[in-house]
Amino acid sequence: LGMAFSLAIALVMNQKLRGVYLFRTLFFMPVVSSWVAVSIIWLTLLDPNVGIVNYVLSWFGLPAINWLGDPRSAMPAIVLIAIWKSAGFNMVIWLAGLQAIPKELYEAAAIDGANRWQTFWRLTLPLLAPTSFFLAVTGVIGSFQVFTPVYVLTRGGPLDSTNTAVYHIYRRAFQEFDFGYASAQSWVLFAVIFIATLIQLIYVRRRREEIQF
Repeated sequence: LGMAFSLAIALVMNQKLRGVYLFRTLFFMPVVSSWVAVSIIWLTLLDPNVGIVNYVLSWFGLPAINWLGDPRSAMPAIVLIAIWKSAGFNMVIWLAGLQAIPKELYEAAAIDGANRWQTFWRLTLPLLAPTSFFLAVTGVIGSFQVFTPVYVLTRGGPLDSTNTAVYHIYRRAFQEFDFGYASAQSWVLFAVIFIATLIQLIYVRRRREEIQF
């Protein structure tokens, strides 16, 4: 979801639009902002009583939602915040991949009668495979390492619905002082990330071989 969202932004930012450099800067600002500061801001925005998000929902006659206090909405809220935070970084990487595609290929596709949709699916997206792989790997690694927003916003609650792997390791080590168990969990987490990255690498190599032949 985050990759698709940032790709859509990159496609827009790749056009020759007025003020596009300003928008690129605005979209990238959350990336260079501290996770702690971002989490505190969103903690205020999602407040069930005085938060702006619920205030906007009230315009449409919708009831207030306890975003971070309800097990059904706490994790989706954190996921959306993480997507918003990383969208600028992903956008820059997508944009670099888009600008590396030779313009001659688009001209040839236009001569062959391909429309924009066909050009995107059959030309742009396949040529973005290395970029997609890089973002997929970093996205998987990042998803396993989520800690700060959980620590600031929910402390793993409510009802452990946002208890991520790294936060669980932190809690076992520094709250329950079970350092041996936490160390073992850290090694397991490392193995899971390594295997997930290896699987993605093998898949991309096979896809490249299929395209070449």
